[in-house]
Amino acid sequence: MPVEDVGAIRNLGLAGQGGVGKTALGEVMLFDGGATTRIGRLDEGTSAFGHEPEEVRRQLTLTTAFHHLTWRKHDVTLLDMPGYANFIPDALNCMRAATGLVFVLAPAAGEIKVEAEKLWERANELQLPRLAFVTKMDRERADFALAVADLRKILGAKAVPIQLPLGAAETFRGVIDLVAMRALVSKGDGTLAEEAVPADLQAEAQTAREQLMELVAEADDELLEKYLEAGELSTEEILRALRTGTAAAKLVPVLCGSAGKNIGIPPLLDAVVSYLPSPAELGAAGGSDPKIHEPIERRPAVDEPFSAFVFKTIVDPFAGKLSVFRVLSGRVNADATVLNVGRDTRERFGHLFKLEGKKQQAVPQAIAGEIVAVPKLKDTASGDTLAEEKAPILYPGLLETPTAMSFAIEPKSKGDEEKATTALHKMMEEDQTLHVTRDADTREIILSGVGQLHIEVAVEKLKRKFGVEVSLKAPKVPYRETIKGRAEAQGKLKKQSGGRGQFGDAWLRVEPLPRGGGFEFVDAIVGGVVPRQFIPAVEKGVREALVEGVIAHYPMVDVKVTLYDGSFHTVDSSEMAFKIAASLGFKIAVAQAKPILLEPVMTMEIVVPDECMGDVIGDLNSRRGKVLGVDPKSGSQAIRALVPMSEVLKYAPDLRSITSGRGAFTIGFDHYEEVPAHLTEKIIKEAEAARAAKA
Repeated sequence: MPVEDVGAIRNLGLAGQGGVGKTALGEVMLFDGGATTRIGRLDEGTSAFGHEPEEVRRQLTLTTAFHHLTWRKHDVTLLDMPGYANFIPDALNCMRAATGLVFVLAPAAGEIKVEAEKLWERANELQLPRLAFVTKMDRERADFALAVADLRKILGAKAVPIQLPLGAAETFRGVIDLVAMRALVSKGDGTLAEEAVPADLQAEAQTAREQLMELVAEADDELLEKYLEAGELSTEEILRALRTGTAAAKLVPVLCGSAGKNIGIPPLLDAVVSYLPSPAELGAAGGSDPKIHEPIERRPAVDEPFSAFVFKTIVDPFAGKLSVFRVLSGRVNADATVLNVGRDTRERFGHLFKLEGKKQQAVPQAIAGEIVAVPKLKDTASGDTLAEEKAPILYPGLLETPTAMSFAIEPKSKGDEEKATTALHKMMEEDQTLHVTRDADTREIILSGVGQLHIEVAVEKLKRKFGVEVSLKAPKVPYRETIKGRAEAQGKLKKQSGGRGQFGDAWLRVEPLPRGGGFEFVDAIVGGVVPRQFIPAVEKGVREALVEGVIAHYPMVDVKVTLYDGSFHTVDSSEMAFKIAASLGFKIAVAQAKPILLEPVMTMEIVVPDECMGDVIGDLNSRRGKVLGVDPKSGSQAIRALVPMSEVLKYAPDLRSITSGRGAFTIGFDHYEEVPAHLTEKIIKEAEAARAAKA
């Protein structure tokens, strides 16, 4: 049945670091909600979220997957989001579609990793309401209290436990509901029986309930006054305070359970619909007028003009492209024609789908708050806004994620280069953290991504989805050659082999230009010693010679060449002869003008925790880096540095190792600089070996 009430919608993101059990929890939520008839498993390839073969093989979530269920007449869409570092950018962007999160935690101290911190920080930026769920309470040495302490200490959450576990590890059998003061005991089939709180836990439960009342009262001035006077709050007041405090992202109710044993999941679903807000309660979505660029808003209501934000694209080589969006205002029918606001193009819908893992359920319409997908839009990409043509609004785009690692790719089959490039560009529609470029100097196809695992998975998908196999290798460093001195030389071509011969004679002067000066050609011929019609051929010969330098055959830059003398033959001279003569003269002069190698130097900003700064700077120094400065950021330091490209081709895993995964960096080209003498010989030998291998 189509959803008609915006207040009955919940878009629930399952968030947390990799390996904590988000997908397993989602599977049980679907089962308990009646959306599936069996509990799927990612490692067995039976997940209802429809995870791809690369995910099954690695047993981890690589991209956000969707499904939905109905609970207490509420339509709950689940977003199973990745938590591993290489794939977190997808989760950070998909959070834009969520109305709330269940933040999944391991049941022990010291297990919150940097990925969880990044996800939590993004949720703070979006002011997303959250619940926390401590899962795997049946695990050995599980400790709910330690997990809550870390939630407060590491993530800075205003954590409010609303449950206590009944037992732990092998004795875990249910939860104590601190609001209603009742025990919910597992019956072994996924259902819970309501019982009185065990006598031996009465005192602990009462103390925890008093702490609960104190924490919720602190978020509401009126309740705080009553609590200070009476020392007690009613169950209704606690429920109301939990709802308002959670919706305002001031409180984080904490629950517990076990997805593996299906214990505690129905109370979690109850909390989702009771405490997390609907789209209607989150307020208007802010955007701008595309023509006058003034701020405007759209209320999440069905009587507003239609608008939606495309936050994800799914590409299948057979089914085509699916654009996944959240309707932010109004309603839209399956046969609608809408405006892509940013691109100023019309898009015609053919179908609307609710996503159910790899499957889709056709729906006739979607209203404000719903997440749906539409196939085969021509011009729409992730980050775009769709709206009613008569009432356009443009919403902010997605986060941009800088690439951290690049590889050169080489198709294993001859002739597959164009096929690989086309397929990769299709994959970039789905994953905007992938970038494909062709290096103009090395002529390599460069595939860039968040990390090595990210790129390896992309290559696996390339083979599976598009039938293109490629190998990965470190990209070539685009070295350059130039000169430090000035020299003059004659280039002369004189051939006589019967009939018309070839004669060209050019005297050239070479001298260095400032770094970044490129190439300059000067015609200084006086008296017509080289006829006018042959001077362009001289310049062309020099330009062609610039392609390969004399040291290691890298392109030459920052050179000024002056043609100042020469001679010609009235019959045997030609443009070709002068072009060859100029090339010969240029190479002779360059060899005498102190030629040197140049290497690209990158500008980097590395953000690291305070305690790692010394180690990171020491590592940069070992890479011939120059630290330009350090700027403090909240709890971290931003190090600005210049580092040779050859030293940071595989910097991402090294930084991850130094900072335990808590560092991040951006990188870009800055300038060229002379290669130190002790490294020049090594580079020359490598270049010669590469040329010999090709010969």
